[in-house]
Amino acid sequence: MSISLHNRPHGQDGYTDQHHEDHDHDHDHHDHHDHHDHEYPFDWNEALRICLVAVAAVAVWFTWWEPYPAVSVIGVIGLVIGGWPIFKEALEHLQARRMTMELSMTIAIVAAAAIGEFFTALVITLFVLIAEVLEGLTVGRGRKAIRDLLEFLPREVSVRRAGSIKTVSAEELSVGDVILVSPGGGLPVDGVVVSGHSFTDESRITGESMPVEKTEGSRVYAGAINQSGALEIRAERIGRDTSYGRIIEAVERAERSRAPVQRMADRLAGYLVYFALGAAVLTWLITRDMRSTISVIIVAGACGIAAGTPLAILGGIGRSARLGAIIKGGVHLETLGKVDTVVLDKTGTLTYGRPEVQAVLPAEGVSAAALLDAAATAEVRSEHPLGKAILSRVKTEARKVREPEHFGYTPGRGISARLGDATILVGNRAWMADNRIDLPPLRDLGACTEVVIAKDGRLLGTIDIADTIRPEAKRAIAALDAMGVQTILLTGDNRQVATAVATELGLKNVEAELLPEDKLARLADMVKKGRTVAMVGDGVNDAPALAEASVGVAMGSGTDVAQESSDIVLLGNDLACFVETMKVARRTRAIIWQNFAGTIGIDLVGIALAAFGLLGPLLAAFIHVASELTFILNSARLLPQARRTSFGSPGDASTAGLADVAPAGRH
Repeated sequence: MSISLHNRPHGQDGYTDQHHEDHDHDHDHHDHHDHHDHEYPFDWNEALRICLVAVAAVAVWFTWWEPYPAVSVIGVIGLVIGGWPIFKEALEHLQARRMTMELSMTIAIVAAAAIGEFFTALVITLFVLIAEVLEGLTVGRGRKAIRDLLEFLPREVSVRRAGSIKTVSAEELSVGDVILVSPGGGLPVDGVVVSGHSFTDESRITGESMPVEKTEGSRVYAGAINQSGALEIRAERIGRDTSYGRIIEAVERAERSRAPVQRMADRLAGYLVYFALGAAVLTWLITRDMRSTISVIIVAGACGIAAGTPLAILGGIGRSARLGAIIKGGVHLETLGKVDTVVLDKTGTLTYGRPEVQAVLPAEGVSAAALLDAAATAEVRSEHPLGKAILSRVKTEARKVREPEHFGYTPGRGISARLGDATILVGNRAWMADNRIDLPPLRDLGACTEVVIAKDGRLLGTIDIADTIRPEAKRAIAALDAMGVQTILLTGDNRQVATAVATELGLKNVEAELLPEDKLARLADMVKKGRTVAMVGDGVNDAPALAEASVGVAMGSGTDVAQESSDIVLLGNDLACFVETMKVARRTRAIIWQNFAGTIGIDLVGIALAAFGLLGPLLAAFIHVASELTFILNSARLLPQARRTSFGSPGDASTAGLADVAPAGRH
């Protein structure tokens, strides 16, 4: 049971002023839940109303003042003032032709008063009001857990304007403003460093655990913490346009969405009310006992599922956000809880998507340094990913790269470069064979790609390059297997590399050399066969499959297209986060069904006992309220624990990876 008693504004820094103004869930039962945003632990109007009803109940019980034998004046006053929110909402629902618990409880209260049971009517009202407060506090805690994300951003900032430094509200910032951030201060915008040198803590934003060096030209993100030196930053994105703001918007949108199970809960609540009223009529026709009839109406506690279901979904979305997964709607949380098959892309999902040198194998009489120097000279003008991997390795060793005097590239083969009188060849075995270079024996490369280097017709050696597997990928796949979820690798990469990666990760189902349309066809076939499929990917080529899957999951580092096509975004690019989010979704679903089963069971038993005269109105009201609060508290177990936040505490998973997120997509 809930009554709309509050609608407090809670705007902060321009992010949440409209948080709930468009929050129309169209509930059959609990439209008002959208207004339970308790900024304070209690409201004086509620307190006074509850105290008034309690005092009236005591006065009626002890018959302190009863001038009229047939009517309790104190009872009537207590019911009118205390029960007004209940009666008002019941009238609104009656006008809307909706059968709700507010309406059924109003009938019970009025009926109890009509037969002179004013004490019973007051106690029922008191129970309802207390339950409303406790429910509101619980729901408000869920909303606050999400709004706490906003507390990471500074409210006031220092801006250089018209040759002087001014302190302005964060809401007054404009694109192009130069903002001064002192050591220890938070960054309010996405932008570029125009002067200064420092290190920033981006653990809340990108998931990077180590401080990141910032110099002139470096990009910075809202929500990061400036650690050492002063920085001047030119704002490029402000407010909701920042990476951080987009996340807040995505979470708010998810909070406002309604899952099918939530709509089912609303319908079930209405059916239970109809059933209770029908049982009450039947009880009256058979027994002619008004107390038993009223008890039947009172005991039906459908509020437990009508209030507990959206609270569970809210808790699941909030907890997932803390883990670093943004779920774009309750429907996707519900679907994720039913997933039995997870399809994985390789590049950028199981791997980092950037090739790295795995091994440097010089020929006899050649040093590793000489081999790398020759390869770097040939690749310095190349845009090939393998060449960039070699140059990255050379730079990490602080070696100087010499520019070639001549550079030539043969697609699909390799590079020919001239340095002085020397000719350097870098490429595959076919390229070396074309140039009559003696090749080393073939080896099992696994997931690596072999780059062969020669100079003046002599083999210098080979360099093995491979995409690096994400360290958490193997653990994540093992965890999915333990959950009974089938994992499948679908990739466009060659079969040898795909098989090697799958073997290392323990993946048994692999399909390689697939075009985007092939991935889409595979996904469509799985869904057609009745599987609930989650697709995890990051690239443009994954977008169709992400949209086709039962639930699409995009890596935070992926393309905007992939993120727009997905239902869930993994902010920190952590597959372990995806596994934990799946566990949250399954737990959410289990709790909702527990509430369903418990509510139906208690209502059926309670109605039967009340109909046979074994349950009086007072005990019926207690069972109603106790069951409602039990199921609400059961759902509240999903709510993330409240945290004290400060800019000095790194690593909060609730915002890990924010910089990688695109605007919320089609959902």
